[in-house]
Amino acid sequence: MNTTRLQALLPQLCTQRPVTVVGAAVIDVIAEAYALPWRGCDIELKQQGVNVGGCALNIAVALKRLGIDASNALPLGQGVWADIIRNRMAKEGLHSLIDNAEGDNGWCLALVEPDGERTFMSFSGVENQWNADWLAQLNIPPHSLVYLSGYQLAAPCGELLVRWLESLENVTPFIDFGPRIDDIPDHLMARILACHPLVSLNRQEADIAATRFALRRDVKDFGAEWVERFATPVVVRHDKDGAWYFDAGTCGCIPAFTTTVVDTIGAGDSHAGGMLAGLASGWPLEDAVMLGNAVASWVVGHRGGDCAPSREALLLAHKDI
Repeated sequence: MNTTRLQALLPQLCTQRPVTVVGAAVIDVIAEAYALPWRGCDIELKQQGVNVGGCALNIAVALKRLGIDASNALPLGQGVWADIIRNRMAKEGLHSLIDNAEGDNGWCLALVEPDGERTFMSFSGVENQWNADWLAQLNIPPHSLVYLSGYQLAAPCGELLVRWLESLENVTPFIDFGPRIDDIPDHLMARILACHPLVSLNRQEADIAATRFALRRDVKDFGAEWVERFATPVVVRHDKDGAWYFDAGTCGCIPAFTTTVVDTIGAGDSHAGGMLAGLASGWPLEDAVMLGNAVASWVVGHRGGDCAPSREALLLAHKDI
């Protein structure tokens, strides 16, 4: 049923709502680790590659490959890392509205264990140095979808970004808090949720949110209580067990697409990219979550975080299944 529905909808992907992606473009240095480092250790890593990544850039690439036009506000600096990112974006036909900032972009060491699980150690750069001049350059049309990441919202520039978000009229924020969900101060979190964003969480982040907001942990109870408390939709991703969605008057679980997991880097970002593509095409939340599942299943079946599929690749992957 999922596959049949996906095949019917994919040809209908087109930009019906404006999308603005606000966030980071960084370098991912990816290495295989037989185990995570422990205090005082000296372990040898096997480098898999040096990829251009960052939550927002992963989403921008996913949207582009799915045929969705988006405005990308990914600060680019003037150093070695920034040049690599700029060249990579150009190859994808992407450019950033914020370019030539003073300083370099950040980078991240991603350790991949034998089971495919990944652990990140990040070094911040210009992507977390948002200022009023940069934000003034962004033109956000009515009815836009606006993506923001928890990495920027938890950074020192978070308050500025929230103030900017509050100033926008008739937009739908899409917030992926990620592992920084517990690092955002209570007063700022309250302001974010008052903007009625669509929030996407993985299983662990939902547990953190349940504790933080005194919600029940069972996913059905959590989703229902979230919608009642904040009057805003939430998606809870359960990896191979699918993804739950909750909104006023509707909820459900969309099954995952079968795949062999080799690397989970970029899984959450690619899911967000798929969801945004569906929402930008005017699809209901249920179908957008299904597309997110399909894109994420493709990405975890390939090594590296910058491997989002095209629409044609997705159609081929699910043909006659």
